[in-house]
Amino acid sequence: MSKVMYEYTKSVLERVSFDPVLFCKELEKAIKALLPYEIELLREWLLDFIVEKPELKQCLIIVNH
Repeated sequence: MSKVMYEYTKSVLERVSFDPVLFCKELEKAIKALLPYEIELLREWLLDFIVEKPELKQCLIIVNH
């Protein structure tokens, strides 16, 4: 079940990536719902994802706390 939540989180983040504010809000929600190892996976995914979207770099601080 948890893997489903992780994949769902990624799909939501991809869909809202046009708006950095909305992206950060969804990321904050995801951090509350995911398990610690999933947060680490999400952090790695984000590092790859924001390479093409530097406007989202500010949101990395959310997963680094």
